[in-house]
Amino acid sequence: MLSENIKNLRKSKGLSQEGLAMKLNVVRQTVSKWENGLSVPDSSMLILLADELDTSVSVLLGENVPENCSDDIRTISEKLEEINLQLVKRSMARVKTVRWICILLCILIIVFFLLLVAIDSSYLNWNYHDPELAVAGTILHGFEFAFVRLAPIAFLFSVIGIVITYKKR
Repeated sequence: MLSENIKNLRKSKGLSQEGLAMKLNVVRQTVSKWENGLSVPDSSMLILLADELDTSVSVLLGENVPENCSDDIRTISEKLEEINLQLVKRSMARVKTVRWICILLCILIIVFFLLLVAIDSSYLNWNYHDPELAVAGTILHGFEFAFVRLAPIAFLFSVIGIVITYKKR
């Protein structure tokens, strides 16, 4: 009775003999011997075994455990299907979010480039003897310098991101 109960409960939990053995800190052969009726676990091991199999010691020792109930499998499969659908929806939402972030980044880069073209670096003609104009001109020049060098790379990666997110899965 004990050997059948251990085997049925282990299988209903989806555990292999090796998996159960690792959780109990014993070797796989020990679990095999228990399931084949060649040996029995001691009292402290019975308590650990019952905990790992989410049952009571009395169930392990005497009560019959049904092997597998088809209703349980059907219920589990329905829950797994529902979880998979939720994961797919989340994944698609993340892909759409990344796509829109990439699109907005491309638009921002284009707008800033157009603004820089419109300014036409007019700050270079400012009177830099005035401290306020000198600071503002230096900041604008530094921004333009960094932007012109980094924006094309960011734009390229954004376009690649948009293309990748539009690929069919």
